[in-house]
Amino acid sequence: MKTFAWLIALASLVITTLPAPAADAQTRIRDVVDVEGVRQNDLIGYGIVVGLNGTGDTVRNSPFTEDSLTYMLERLGVNVQGEDIKPDNVAAVLVTATLPAFARNGSSLDVSVASIGDAESLEGGTLILTPLKGADNEVYAVAQGSIVVSGIDVQAQGARERRGTPTTGAIPNGARVEREIGYDFNQRQSLTLALRDPDFTTAARIEDTINEAFGAPVAYMRDPGTVDLDLRAFDSSPARVLANIENLPIAVAVPARIVIDEQSGTIVLGEDVTISKVAIAQGNISIKVVETPVVSQPNPFSDGESIVLPRSQISIGQTGSNNIATLNSNVTLSQLIAGLNALGVSPQEMADIIRTMKTAGAIHADLIVR
Repeated sequence: MKTFAWLIALASLVITTLPAPAADAQTRIRDVVDVEGVRQNDLIGYGIVVGLNGTGDTVRNSPFTEDSLTYMLERLGVNVQGEDIKPDNVAAVLVTATLPAFARNGSSLDVSVASIGDAESLEGGTLILTPLKGADNEVYAVAQGSIVVSGIDVQAQGARERRGTPTTGAIPNGARVEREIGYDFNQRQSLTLALRDPDFTTAARIEDTINEAFGAPVAYMRDPGTVDLDLRAFDSSPARVLANIENLPIAVAVPARIVIDEQSGTIVLGEDVTISKVAIAQGNISIKVVETPVVSQPNPFSDGESIVLPRSQISIGQTGSNNIATLNSNVTLSQLIAGLNALGVSPQEMADIIRTMKTAGAIHADLIVR
């Protein structure tokens, strides 16, 4: 009876918990595509941080820090050849930044700094002028400034407490662009829109939306990840055309997908995830069969014989707090999860159920486990 009561409760939850799926959400073209040629570029540089409160690199474990400090001082006119320099307030770091598309001379960039030696903390340090190079080994920006560290490391004689990572930090607006990347955007006769998540339906909708907005076949879907634009039919500049296109609304087709993060117990379900008819058993289900035979006697003064009639009683019980259920088709997995969640099933048990259902072929979606 407990099993049937659980089935009724789950069926009720599955039917009434969630509303019917909504229509595809509207978004802008600019939020789902990238323009080919309009991209960011990564920059990297090697520098030193000074002014640390005794938490810098040690010369024994990080000899390159001493070499860098010596080279920097010599460039500033300080002769330290033959001197035994063993500072503990200097650290060698790698500096990274991202150069946006169309960045101009004098533009500011945010900078990330990370220790590469055995420094204990970069708190209170100042990055000395550091050139930042691109993949072509050319300098595009220079960085300098005070480092902001979010981590903390407190030590005492008998205890140590650490929060975050004190050997990494950031310098907001800590770099200046010194060299621009040459790119004449307005001379383009065609543009290529690259979908961040390739999909046939979404690419077709982008093509239809652009052609309908301009009243001409100026967009062409090359493949599920690419839509080409012919700019020869426009009198405006390519920049103006792109500004008009990127704000057009479209309905993005979201694939049926399930993502399970085992470490945090997080389960993310796509809207269109559905399941076929399936029976789910989870937990300690006990099945008991009891035989109680009955002897049937013949009537008096007859030539009949005694017959043993079988009598079987089957009971299905449960030793734990989990249950068993049978679900019909056309039920979304999100509705199933809502029902299981209302009945107290843990996220780990839900993840196990989803994986088993996927193995059985009852879930129609991509399953990603991290």
